[in-house]
Amino acid sequence: MSEFLNYLYIAAGVLISFGAAVFVHEYGHFWMARRRGLKIEEFAIGFGPKAYSWVKDGILYSLRWIPAGGFVKLPQMITSEALEGSRNPSEEPLPPISPWSKILVAFAGPFMNVVFAFVIATAIYVVGLPILVNPSIIGYVDPNSAEAKLGIHEGDQIVEVNGKPVNSWQDVQMATVLARTNVLPVVIELDGVRTTHRLTAKINPTLGWKVLNLEPRDHPEVTRVLPKMPGERAGLRVKDVILSFGGIPIAAREQLIELIRRHPDIETEIMVARANERLALKVTPAADPTTKKGFVGIELGINSDNVYVVQRPGPNPWAQVADVWEKTVGTLSALAHSKQTGVGLKDLSGPIGIFAMLSGYFNTDYRLALSFLVLLNINLAILNLLPVPVLDGGHILMAIIERIRRRPLSVRVMEYTTTAFAVLLISFLLYVSFHDTKRFRLFKTFFESGSVIEEPGSKAPAAPAPAR
Repeated sequence: MSEFLNYLYIAAGVLISFGAAVFVHEYGHFWMARRRGLKIEEFAIGFGPKAYSWVKDGILYSLRWIPAGGFVKLPQMITSEALEGSRNPSEEPLPPISPWSKILVAFAGPFMNVVFAFVIATAIYVVGLPILVNPSIIGYVDPNSAEAKLGIHEGDQIVEVNGKPVNSWQDVQMATVLARTNVLPVVIELDGVRTTHRLTAKINPTLGWKVLNLEPRDHPEVTRVLPKMPGERAGLRVKDVILSFGGIPIAAREQLIELIRRHPDIETEIMVARANERLALKVTPAADPTTKKGFVGIELGINSDNVYVVQRPGPNPWAQVADVWEKTVGTLSALAHSKQTGVGLKDLSGPIGIFAMLSGYFNTDYRLALSFLVLLNINLAILNLLPVPVLDGGHILMAIIERIRRRPLSVRVMEYTTTAFAVLLISFLLYVSFHDTKRFRLFKTFFESGSVIEEPGSKAPAAPAPAR
């Protein structure tokens, strides 16, 4: 029953929070249109067929089945028949409106998203923000790798990537992905001494992004134990966290696999963390008859228990919005230089990806979901202000052109252009949603990952000790 209520809470949280971001955007258009005396035919949340609708004061309000946006139907502005439907030709023509009114109405939507982002950021400042404890400390380094030959070792810490200071592996990943080259200057620190190396990033086949050939210091976790295999006979269980093998501290999955392969038919001690206990088990890897390499019959994942420490008060609202701005501009820049960065439209997320991320954050802590909403609202504001027909920035651009020409652009040309770009927008949403479905396993892992939230003044459950 509690699990069902948790799913219900997550679903309600996702729908309400995403709907709120869309609502405040469209309400900005609606509010300004009323102030400027424009005719309003419909206020809609979502696209596609109507799920529910009602009429009040001559305005049709509707909820639609595709929760990927919304619109305010303003016949005195250029509309998109692909998104909003066509206007009844028998209706009386409406008086034209000034370019200034068009600009104000178009700008009001993104502006309200920025205001909403600051409101949420202020709430986060008050209630605090969980910060992931994930320092950019390097785990196992393959002795035969180029990185090892440069003198990089387990326990070193990455402090800068491509000229950007980093404190966590999330920072490392972001700086690597957005870099316009796959050969990056990386600053490594050990005992206060910093050394700069030029490291070559590779494409991760699962993510499709550039990553450094370095791993975080973490312990592999047993996700499956095959029956009648050495692992089961040794007493290994699902959720066991591997700490050492043969006395060698384990800091990465690949390291453990390699050690097991080197020890066929040799009884070896394997140290595991189970709940709050440490257990020393004995395992004898079987020898593969073909390769003669050892195996124990277990499947491994990464220890997914994330530890968050709540910062209270949280980051100030300006800092939160500035951080989102920097990340968004960096992403747009990476897209604009796709050949150099490898970042393409396929790497963006549509409604499916947004819902999945929101679900994962709500499942962990509502404050993380609020932080994601700050990013979502700023992103909506920036993207909507791009000078593309069908977006608010396109309306503003056409109004400016109209003001300069001192006469309106051709209504038919603008309608065709806007509708054409609306079709492209729908196609884009379908394209990124398709790639979102291909990342389902990644989203599932994110949703199911365990987390420990340590409030100020409290003591979190002990996490497995890092390898030394």
